Amino acid sequence: MCENVCAKESFSITNQISLCIDSLVSERGCQGTRKGCPYGRDGVHPRPFIKNNPVPNAKISRTKKRFFMSNRVVITGLGVTSPVGNDVNTFWASLCAGRSGIDAVSAFDTSDYPTKIAGEVRDLDFGKYMDAKEVKRNDRVILLGIAGAAMAIEDSGLDLSNEDLDRIGVIVSSGVGGMKTMETEQTKLIQKGPSRVSPFLIPMMIADMPAGRISMQYGLRGPNYAVVSACASGGHSIGDAFIMIKSGMMDVALAGGTEAAITPLSFAGFCSMKAMSTRNDIPAKASSPFDIKRDGFVMGEGSGVVVLESLEHALKRGAKIYGEMLGYGATADAHHLTQPAPEGAGAQASMRMALKSGQLSPDDIDYINAHGTSTPFNDMGESFAISKVFGGAVNKLSISSTKSMTGHLLGASGGIEFIASILAIRDGIIPPTINYEDPDPECPLNYTPNAAVKREVRCAMSNSFGFGGHNVSLVVGRYMP
Repeated sequence: MCENVCAKESFSITNQISLCIDSLVSERGCQGTRKGCPYGRDGVHPRPFIKNNPVPNAKISRTKKRFFMSNRVVITGLGVTSPVGNDVNTFWASLCAGRSGIDAVSAFDTSDYPTKIAGEVRDLDFGKYMDAKEVKRNDRVILLGIAGAAMAIEDSGLDLSNEDLDRIGVIVSSGVGGMKTMETEQTKLIQKGPSRVSPFLIPMMIADMPAGRISMQYGLRGPNYAVVSACASGGHSIGDAFIMIKSGMMDVALAGGTEAAITPLSFAGFCSMKAMSTRNDIPAKASSPFDIKRDGFVMGEGSGVVVLESLEHALKRGAKIYGEMLGYGATADAHHLTQPAPEGAGAQASMRMALKSGQLSPDDIDYINAHGTSTPFNDMGESFAISKVFGGAVNKLSISSTKSMTGHLLGASGGIEFIASILAIRDGIIPPTINYEDPDPECPLNYTPNAAVKREVRCAMSNSFGFGGHNVSLVVGRYMP
């Protein structure tokens, strides 16, 4: 955002964001005629900066800008399906106990694969959340998303019969979409010809369909879409929902991620990249973020969905409030298809943006739920980035990677890890990084090794980084009336 500040008035990052939306002031910097003023001279934004502006030199209301983006946003509902539990309480108890959900793959035969382990969702009855006939017409990624959304709505206490459904949106994303359906129908195409391909292939496969199906199930007519940014998808979804509620585009949002990529083709692709761990002998030990023995991520599946709403809306209906969302950062590495930028430059920028958007300092953060994938480059780059952003404050930080227990849920990871961050604030517990036995000198921070720690958590940050150079940082804090 534009860093220049008018001599007469200073602007918070939320004001700067509103300027970006309404006045098209972007990271290119202020283009005003008076140097340093984000509005231009006397509140007039010059035409050359606004391409095809239908109203050149239009006056901008300073009063409007002060209140645009002014809504506080709180979290009122949580829903989880995961390898360590299919409800919030079980999920959180497993994390705090350091319990791994990694085991041998049961979904398909891994005999020919170098990786034979994953974090699967087990013992989940989708019939509780959708008619049995509809269950057959939806890919697993959609079903996991619907289950997470149903739990979040129930937990929030929302009575949809008394709500304006035009003001409730759904932004629930997947990094890869309906992989199982795509593989099944591709096999039919090859073996039996195109006439045997299911007419449900496309609506079962495309990555936006979890959000679409959730909105249809509950009649939610607000903003509805999916973000596809690999492993940052869930984080982007929550961040986008935060901005849209803050700006007044909706009052309530279901936001997060869902993923079901434990399939033969997906596994084959990641194995060919040598991205996944091959420590198959003791599955529970395979995901070891920040440990020098780490050799790749372990794939997981599941969903993490939260209910976000404006504080005004939450108070009006007497909702319980888990915490307040404070900051959002989203950047690009612009560097490499799969490897992070040197020194975690994109991650640094994302964390700084999240702090700035919440008007926070590094000293305000007590806990970071790290992206921590158990891959050599990610863990080293993220550690360096945290050290650079937090400086002297890094010594008081508690950091952990819950992927050590859940595996990496790809597009759903941002959702479940944001939920873990909220619960850390609520209960004053830092979940551990398990399997941290041999420290890596390149990763010298406090990763909460092997056992949960009790401490006060005022604010927490959750990081998600994805192939393609996508970086997201979310900040949540204790709700203060």
